[in-house]
Amino acid sequence: MTTLPEPGTAKTEAGDERLGDHVLGQLRRLGAIVGLSETDTALYGQVLLASLAGAAQRPLSLPPASPSFLSDDHTPVEFSLACRADQAPSLRVLLEPGWVHGTMEDSARAGLEAIRAIADRWNFPTGQLDALEDLFFPTAAQGPLALWYALDLRPGRAPGVKVYVNPSAAGPEHAARTVKEALRRLGYASAFAKLPPGAGYPFLALDLGAWKAPRTKVYVKHPRMSAADACALSPTFGAAAADIRYFFQMAAGSPIRPSRGADRTPRLLRRPALTCHSFTEGDAEPSGFTLHIPVRDYVRDDEEALARARALLIRFGMDPTVLSRSLRALTQRQLADGVGLIAYLALVHERDRTPRITAYLSSEAYGVRPPQEQFPRIDLAPAQRGPALTHKAADHLSPHTGQKEDTWSRTASKS
Repeated sequence: MTTLPEPGTAKTEAGDERLGDHVLGQLRRLGAIVGLSETDTALYGQVLLASLAGAAQRPLSLPPASPSFLSDDHTPVEFSLACRADQAPSLRVLLEPGWVHGTMEDSARAGLEAIRAIADRWNFPTGQLDALEDLFFPTAAQGPLALWYALDLRPGRAPGVKVYVNPSAAGPEHAARTVKEALRRLGYASAFAKLPPGAGYPFLALDLGAWKAPRTKVYVKHPRMSAADACALSPTFGAAAADIRYFFQMAAGSPIRPSRGADRTPRLLRRPALTCHSFTEGDAEPSGFTLHIPVRDYVRDDEEALARARALLIRFGMDPTVLSRSLRALTQRQLADGVGLIAYLALVHERDRTPRITAYLSSEAYGVRPPQEQFPRIDLAPAQRGPALTHKAADHLSPHTGQKEDTWSRTASKS
């Protein structure tokens, strides 16, 4: 394996670098930022490499092994940073174990083997997933994915494991029926009726392993969403309409107005928004609601995406500097030179918990999307950035902007 750079600085030269080298370097640097020890990251790295199997040794000089739906450049790995006001940020890694396989059937088989190996390592059952195998892994399964899994990385202990499966595996026309039957088998017979209308169900997810309250989550696609639509889709628990509207408008920027017709409401006309609806054992109603905005389709470049994400983090009382450092750990390219490093921004509301902001971060092992020149460069006005802050400039420069980075404190953010 190649020598890894110091934590916090992305590797610059590719050479004959392999996919495994690339993502392990990113994992190590990100882990150091969120407080994972070298022992933690080494263990999680072993799991990641084992799941990628032979694909980990594939040189990046070759094109992607398959057109993975997981990322725009087809890297089968994505990181995410989950932030709350009342606790330290947590790091997650999402991957497609069967990425190198050419058929959905083979990809599903590789994915199930990876999950069962992880279950053996950390001694947790897979009964819920096993009960759904005939629904989500038919012989002639359709794409765009068979199985993904994510690890919620936790210092010094077993990770939380999330498994994502495709409700359209037997065909998109059967997706609703598949979701309804899966929820019934998992003990949520009335849950399907609680889901909002939408244009499809891209994922169903299961929490496996070390979770205090494991959830089943259903994702719903919402083309042409407006800020008002987003507010209307949220349950009442803990999700203030003003917060949802602010999040939508900041993450989406200035959504496009339809060119024709009487309705001139700004809407997401490119990649659609997603909502996620969580169900927890013993609850008749949803226990959580998440709004996912594909920020990469509604900004000029990643410099603007970062500015919008920072404004959101500040608004919700969270430290924005961790996200800035995380982007530097992923790449040394200038943020203004591409778009998609921040793929999605999500606002998460869960019963009896403070809101969470999650930024989904692309690995960019194979390519960088160019800036979207049709979007004008926007400098967020102070009123859009959230509450007035008292920042103290740090003594180092950001490699992305050439400007001094700000330090942050929760006390300052509330001034």
